[in-house]
Amino acid sequence: MNVFGGINGARAASRFSLIGVGALAVTVLPTPALAEVSGETEYVFNSLLFLLTGMVVMFMAAGFCMLEAGMVRSKNAATICLKNISLYAIAGLMFWVMGYNLMYGVAEGGIFGVIAMWSASDPMLASGEFESGSYASGSDWFFQMVFCATTASIVSGTLAERMKLWPFLLFVVVLTGVIYPIQGAWEWGGGWLDANFGFSDFAGSTLVHSVGGWAALMGALFLGARNGKYDARGRVNPMPGSSLPLATLGTFILWLGWFGFNGGSQLALGTAGNAVDVSTIFINTNMGAAAGVVAAIVATQLLYGKVDLTMALNGALAGLVSITAEPLTPSIPMAALIGGVGGLLVVLLVPLLDRLKIDDVVGAIPVHLGAGIWGTLAVPLTNHGTFGSGDPTFLGQIVGILAIGGFVCASSALVWGAMKYTFGIRVSAEDELDGLDYSELGLEAYPEFVRS
Repeated sequence: MNVFGGINGARAASRFSLIGVGALAVTVLPTPALAEVSGETEYVFNSLLFLLTGMVVMFMAAGFCMLEAGMVRSKNAATICLKNISLYAIAGLMFWVMGYNLMYGVAEGGIFGVIAMWSASDPMLASGEFESGSYASGSDWFFQMVFCATTASIVSGTLAERMKLWPFLLFVVVLTGVIYPIQGAWEWGGGWLDANFGFSDFAGSTLVHSVGGWAALMGALFLGARNGKYDARGRVNPMPGSSLPLATLGTFILWLGWFGFNGGSQLALGTAGNAVDVSTIFINTNMGAAAGVVAAIVATQLLYGKVDLTMALNGALAGLVSITAEPLTPSIPMAALIGGVGGLLVVLLVPLLDRLKIDDVVGAIPVHLGAGIWGTLAVPLTNHGTFGSGDPTFLGQIVGILAIGGFVCASSALVWGAMKYTFGIRVSAEDELDGLDYSELGLEAYPEFVRS
C-alpha cells in the first residue's frame, strides 16, 4: 500500500488545496521516520494478509462446489453440494481439534507434532512488544485451516455419482485430521523433508493438491467406475454434466481464490518488499492459469478437431496448480511456460485415465495430481537459495513427491479398504441409476426434471 497515494494522490492534491498542504507537511518529516516500520505495524499488516487471503481461499469452496455441481449429472447435483459444504465444516472442526498442532507442533526435523486442540496465544499483544514478522496466531490458524479444507474438496469430485455420503465424510475426517497434517508437518511444519532434503513447495502443489489427487486416485481404485462408463470393449461412454455454465463459474471462482491461495503464502505484508513480492505472485499466478487455458484449447483443437470446454476449464486449474509450488521466483514467460505445460498435461492425462478405466468425474486427478507433480518438479528451474545457501534440487523435490505420495496412498488405501470391506462405500446399482439426490437425500436438485 502506498500511503502517499501515488499518481492518483498527486492528481487529487492538485485539485484540493488541503491535501496539498498535507503533502507539503509530509515532505518536511525526517527521512528515517518514513522508512521505519514498527513491529506492531508489521503485526497488523501480516495478520490482515492472512485474514483477507484466507477469506478468498475459503471462497474456493464455493468454486469447487459449483464446478462439481456443473460436471455431475443433474440427478447427483444436490448430493455433491451437500458433500462440499459438509467437508468444509468437517475440515474446520478437525483442524481445530487436532490437525493444526499435529502439523505445526512438530520438532525440527521430526515427523509429526502433538495431538492437542489448538488455542490462540498472543503473548506479544499482552506485552506490547512486537517482533518483526509477527502476526496474530488466530489469523495463521484460519489461513492454514482453509488450505486443509481445499485438500478435501479435491476428492469429492473424482468420486461423485456412486459414493455413499457417510463413508465419504468419514474419510474426510481422517484426511483433514490426520493424513494432511502429518505430511504437511514434514515441510511447512519444519519436519524432516524441510530439514534434510531442502524440499520446496511454496503454496502446496504437492502438500495440498497432490495430496488430494493421491487420495482421490486411491478412492477411485477402490470404488470403481460408474455403471455404464466403460463397455466390455473398453470404449468410453460420455456422461455429460448438468451445467457447463455452472462449471465455468466455478472455475472463475477458483481462479480468483488462487490469488489468496498463492498470495497469502508469502506470509507477510509488513514491508514494501513483501508488497512487491505479493504483487509478483498475483501476476505469475494469473499468467500460469492463462497459459494453461490456451495450451488446453490449442491441444484439443489439434488432437480432436474441436475445442473442448471442459478441457479448457481444467487447463486453467492445471496451470494454477502448476505455478503454486513456486509463484514468486519465475519470470512472467517462465510462469506462462510452467502453467502451459500443466494445461497440456491435462489433455494428455484425461484419456490415459479412461484407457486405464479409472473414472474421474471432474478430472481432478490429472489437474491436481498430474499438474501438482509437474509444478513441484519445476521449482529448481527458477528458485534459488531456499535451502540454506544452496538451491533446491531435483533430487530433493523427487524425494518429497515420492515420500508424500507413498504416505498418502498407503494411509488412504487403508481407510478406503477398511470401509469397503466392512460397511461398504458404494451405493447400489439401483440407487446409482436413480441418482444420489433421490437415493441418499430423498430430494432432487432440479425437481422439474424427470429422473432418468
